[in-house]
Amino acid sequence: MSDSKLALVTGVGPGTGQAMVRRLIAGGYQVAMIARDGDRLAGLAAELPGSHPFAVDVTDHAALDRALDRIAADLGQPQVLVHNAVGGTFGNFLEIDPKALEANFQTNVMALLHLGRRLAPAMVEAGHGAIIATGNTSALRGKSHFAGFAPTKAAQRILAESMARELGPKGVHVAYLVIDAVIDLPWTRKLRPDAPDEYFIRPADIAEEVWHLIHQPRSAWSFNVEVRPYGEQW
Repeated sequence: MSDSKLALVTGVGPGTGQAMVRRLIAGGYQVAMIARDGDRLAGLAAELPGSHPFAVDVTDHAALDRALDRIAADLGQPQVLVHNAVGGTFGNFLEIDPKALEANFQTNVMALLHLGRRLAPAMVEAGHGAIIATGNTSALRGKSHFAGFAPTKAAQRILAESMARELGPKGVHVAYLVIDAVIDLPWTRKLRPDAPDEYFIRPADIAEEVWHLIHQPRSAWSFNVEVRPYGEQW
């Protein structure tokens, strides 16, 4: 990476997204943060020097393009993209609204495609860069209650693999991180108040693995990566 390091993180919420922003800033990056909640982004930007808020819905491609134009003009071209924004709807295939599946596809797949098409050319020209997509076990299997979600995450993983095969030989590392766990957040703790600590994965530890992927040596790049707490049954 160059001395002027810029990362773009989508889906910057109070859990994994925020943890990744903190880790990247601690490692010397400026971070452009994308999420729909502008107030939350503004609060985080006030707390973290080096973070820059851009309130936008990644499924609105025109608005996303405008945000990417502002990022390029104000901060430069990102050398790192972490696509952490996620859309999910749960229920079996008879229950879900087909429009919900389409909406989730826009967030999980089409936004990754759009971001990659905008940001990868500059990475290729520079000769380095990293694109990380965060996923989960729905990318690997289609369980009954996940019909509105799993198809989009599986498609996201395959898109990321296609990007990796195209961009890897050009110096840009693409990786897919499967998070096989319940993320440790206040609302997940309330849902499972009796669960032991080892049931949960900590956002900061996910962020540490993202950092590792971004900075892997070129002779040993990973694509499919899975993380889970030691107590997880799999």
